[in-house]
Amino acid sequence: MLDFLLIAIALGLGGGGAGPDSPSAPTNAATEPAYQAEPQTPTGKFTTATEIKPIMGATKANWVAVREYNGNDLIYVTQILSWRCGLVGLRISLNDGPMQDWPLAKCQLDTNAPNAIPEDAKIYETHPLGSIKSVKVEIIYDDLTRDSAAFERKQVLMP
Repeated sequence: MLDFLLIAIALGLGGGGAGPDSPSAPTNAATEPAYQAEPQTPTGKFTTATEIKPIMGATKANWVAVREYNGNDLIYVTQILSWRCGLVGLRISLNDGPMQDWPLAKCQLDTNAPNAIPEDAKIYETHPLGSIKSVKVEIIYDDLTRDSAAFERKQVLMP
């Protein structure tokens, strides 16, 4: 029902004329999932945007890392995944390409370490050696606010 209300408002504001191929249409509207805000009651376990925003802001320079390993570039997002319980989305763009959704493992809310990264979580991607020149990151908090950062290779290249 809320979807129909939002569509009606968008049409009323003139948002109905742009199709997916229209230059005025947002470039990521068709590919970005619909997110829903979550309650922001602090739990003391760092599982809400309210609790993790200060950490994410303070550690922004460490959100991603690039490592040259075994003839490849590996891009890591481990730092972000460590605080994923306060997020609903993570998007990455390499070399000014389109933003791509990065899967977030489910929070382990029934444990004493809900942000612990499960063994099967995707923590890195492999790319050809030297191919990662720049990285853009967007995080979507579970209160639906966003933050982003852009890095050149030399800023995030591990020694």
